Amino acid sequence: MSKIEWQFADEPVSEDYVKSVGNHLGVVYPEDYTSCASINHGANVDPALFDIGNREKVFGTLLSYDKDNDEFIVDVYNSYKETLPKGLVPFAFDPAGNLICFDYKDHEDHEDNPIVVYWEHENAGEKEMYMREEGLTEEQAEKRARENVFYVAETFTEFLKKLHD
Repeated sequence: MSKIEWQFADEPVSEDYVKSVGNHLGVVYPEDYTSCASINHGANVDPALFDIGNREKVFGTLLSYDKDNDEFIVDVYNSYKETLPKGLVPFAFDPAGNLICFDYKDHEDHEDNPIVVYWEHENAGEKEMYMREEGLTEEQAEKRARENVFYVAETFTEFLKKLHD
């Protein structure tokens, strides 16, 4: 595994604060993420590349826990929640505005151990629009929304281990 270097992080916050934001969003964050985010939120990382199948993607920035930051995690979640499939909670952006998320769907028994997924915003419509304009049921709209979700790693730590030059 290559050495990871976090760059340009915001001022550190407490792990309790990170957990309280997770609770506000209705989730329990994994411990490995909580300890990393409390120190490195708002930062970018080097190396920043990771693979999804045979496609290379770029880790942009870890979402911020600073309420005044444009990438404050709660604001980002709220601005995407109509489009994001249920169970997805973003924790990072890529440079193109796609999101790297925790996926809590089907992980209810391991609620503090979600998998890491990549969500592509291209062609992602709001679920309400699918239901209204295409006559899809909520379940069908949810399934359509999940077509833009790609598996990355079992855990946050495993995700970080996949970063490369």
